Amino acid sequence: MGRRHVLDVKLRSQQVRAVRLRWSALVFAVSFGTVFGLYLVWRSSEWALSRFLYENRTFAISQIEVQTDGAISLEQLRRWSGVKPGQNLLALDLARVKRDLELVPVIQSAAVERILPHTLRIRVVEREPLAQVYVPQGRPKGGYDMTLFHLDPEGFVMLPLEPRQRAVPLTEPLEQLPTIAGLNFTELRPGRRVDSAQVRTALQLVVAFDRSPMVGLDDLRRIEVSAPEILQVTTWRGSEITFSVRELDRQLRRWREIYDAGERKGKVIATLDLAVPNNIPARWLEANAVMPGAPKSTQPSRNRKKNV
Repeated sequence: MGRRHVLDVKLRSQQVRAVRLRWSALVFAVSFGTVFGLYLVWRSSEWALSRFLYENRTFAISQIEVQTDGAISLEQLRRWSGVKPGQNLLALDLARVKRDLELVPVIQSAAVERILPHTLRIRVVEREPLAQVYVPQGRPKGGYDMTLFHLDPEGFVMLPLEPRQRAVPLTEPLEQLPTIAGLNFTELRPGRRVDSAQVRTALQLVVAFDRSPMVGLDDLRRIEVSAPEILQVTTWRGSEITFSVRELDRQLRRWREIYDAGERKGKVIATLDLAVPNNIPARWLEANAVMPGAPKSTQPSRNRKKNV
């Protein structure tokens, strides 16, 4: 009797294990079938996208439209974009094209757009040079050369465009841009913004001057930023003007008033300290003893010209 009970227990245990094995095999088969089916669907979708979209010659790029608001040639912008005719328009990574263009220091922003079936449109906003900095670079065999950097109104550093990169000829020599001196040269890295508050204030002075009453009468030639809290300016007419870093518009208006007072007396400003709030020290020269300077036109010369 006891032996029969033991046999019945073993039989039931074997049946339970068999059922469990069948269920496990069924679950495994269903899971494997589902995963394999999803894999087939994914591979089929990938093949269909490649076959009918990403490798479809209907969407091959045949035209690259480029627009810019500055002087860079359209062909140079196409080269910087890295896009070539014949590439598939739908497979093109627009974010990569935008990133590559905006990594060029002279480009402020870029927009890239697909125009189906075969046109890529690129729109570029260029950085506008506002001032220049000369940096000494040592030669391997001794001596040094001067490397020219440009700064835009926000203080971003860039190298000047080479003549072959330009579509619009220069309307004036680049040497007429104001030169900023006395800054830390280690801050000048193309594509990066200058950290110095003094330099950014000097750039604000250039912008303020272009809308001031002094436009056309004189111009900023050199801005020294080495002294704290002041900007020491040399003009194209040879005047030396000291500005405080605050209230630039008010100081520019005061400069014009003093300039006009000198004109009425036949004198020109030799030195003028606008940083002193109550008393404005000035030194004068006879107008006929000063050679004419070379101020730019009465309209700001740094105008953009759309290049399409």
